[in-house]
Amino acid sequence: MKTELLWLTWTTILTGLIWLPYVGDRLMVRGMLDSVGYPENPKPQSPWASRMKAAHFNAIENLVVFATLVLVANAMGVSNAATVFAAAFYFWARVIHLVAYTLAWPWVRTLAFSGGFVAQAIIAWQIVVH
Repeated sequence: MKTELLWLTWTTILTGLIWLPYVGDRLMVRGMLDSVGYPENPKPQSPWASRMKAAHFNAIENLVVFATLVLVANAMGVSNAATVFAAAFYFWARVIHLVAYTLAWPWVRTLAFSGGFVAQAIIAWQIVVH
């Protein structure tokens, strides 16, 4: 497996698991019946869980772009030091983004998001110049 595909796999696994803590919070705050049902006035989740849910949505939205770029690069045979670096950097930027968003660290969150965008741009550039 190419290194970029490995980082895509880890990024996908991370994105696929983010829901667990905030759903756990929902169960603790609302109880089982309200968590699986449709209560008229649900209790609000803990602030950190609401932020983690927003980070999860953002991770899903950006996974579409990252995965597409990595898969296109793979299909075209584009793999070099820049794409390997960008794929790894993207994963760690998303980890930092998740933690910073959950813990309400605004500047860190924004920098991590920007880092993920730069990583996507690096891979896109490598595809374009190929």
